[in-house]
Amino acid sequence: MARGWGRKDDVDDPEDGGQQLLGAPTRASPYITPEGHARLKAEYEQLWGTRRPEVVRALTAAAAEGDRSENAEYHYRKKELREIDRRVRYLQRRIPELIVPDRRPADPSRVFFGARVELIDEQDRHREYRLVGPDETDAAEGRISIDSPLARALLNHAAGEVVEARLPGGVGEFEILAVRYP
Repeated sequence: MARGWGRKDDVDDPEDGGQQLLGAPTRASPYITPEGHARLKAEYEQLWGTRRPEVVRALTAAAAEGDRSENAEYHYRKKELREIDRRVRYLQRRIPELIVPDRRPADPSRVFFGARVELIDEQDRHREYRLVGPDETDAAEGRISIDSPLARALLNHAAGEVVEARLPGGVGEFEILAVRYP
């Protein structure tokens, strides 16, 4: 029997055959690029040092207006403060556990964390991705999580190799054209 969703001991639970339960959340990779780490720290400082004090002042002013049960401004500011506090708590837990790799991989011809990978798919569409941590993923910018199915399929492969990835839309085949590290 599993003892809790997403806990490490779920994976090695002898009662479920050592298999992780379907639908159980997995722990996000702790890796992050230096740029992503700086962005998260800046977000935390902005939320805690600037945005939260502004919202607290507005909430105090709204609360001073009297009857809170029909005060839309008061309810809006309370909700906004909860959202800010939720994000701040997440960042306070997440930032200390992040690992910023401080050197390039031993074999820079292979795909590892931080790599920029140029691919061509089965329909001859060129794509370029950078493998980043889950906290800095942005598909529009071409940054995919190291935990994504495509990134996991690409890991430890080199230019010229063809990899098969099990994606949400089905199995895809990709040829690696180039691997670069910034």
